[in-house]
Amino acid sequence: MAVSAPVGIDELLERVRAGYTRIAPPAAHEAFLDGALLVDIRYQALRERDGLIPGAVVVERNELEWRLDPQGSHRLPQATGHDLPVVVICNEGYASTLAAASLHALGLHRATDLTGGFQAWKAAGLPVVPA
Repeated sequence: MAVSAPVGIDELLERVRAGYTRIAPPAAHEAFLDGALLVDIRYQALRERDGLIPGAVVVERNELEWRLDPQGSHRLPQATGHDLPVVVICNEGYASTLAAASLHALGLHRATDLTGGFQAWKAAGLPVVPA
């Protein structure tokens, strides 16, 4: 197996993001209203500090693939098929990019992530409730 040249995280994010269309907060809210699954991967301290998006499913990042794999034995009830629209949300829109890429590798071809993350959602005045 050939080893490829190392890349920095900024280049990796750019490469990954070129493979799908990210979604802005207002469009993510519309997608949710139309049936998309919002998945909050922020860690607990951030959720407690900043609140939650009503209706979003909280899945710790280290469990994401197991919970969203439609063929997996540990999947969420919402993980009904590979055509499921999924919006992954982290705090600022960086970790969610890599998470969305991982979901694409599992065949969840409609997975995307929220540009700017939870902070952009909140700044856009979209619904947030206390944790």
